[in-house]
Amino acid sequence: MADADILARTIYGEARGELYGGRVAVANVVMNRLLSGKTWWGVTIPGVCKAKYQFSCWLESDPNRRVIEAVTEDDEDFAECIEIAREAAAGSLPDLTFGSCHYCVASLNPGWAKGNTPVIRIGGHKFFNDVE
Repeated sequence: MADADILARTIYGEARGELYGGRVAVANVVMNRLLSGKTWWGVTIPGVCKAKYQFSCWLESDPNRRVIEAVTEDDEDFAECIEIAREAAAGSLPDLTFGSCHYCVASLNPGWAKGNTPVIRIGGHKFFNDVE
């Protein structure tokens, strides 16, 4: 699968219930990780998206995995995710997250977020740019 396709499936899996801005924000996190220079996240868009335990939609045990693998452009939400992913891969997507490399569902407080302050909330997610 091409870079934009993997990114679109990640956006769809993580944020298909979000409005446009929430979908853009997930793409921003992927791109911010890619551009961070921290290679443990991966050195390609697919590498970042499929890094172990980073985006739950790619976990083998997650039922969402089957959904993202089967979706086609006939799905309007996925078609929008493809457009966002293409812009992100081309470097023309504005960063709504202020450089965030982490996010979580707004109602959760995962261990990695302790002591860190979200820089923005977009839709149902909190975004963090201060997590080491």
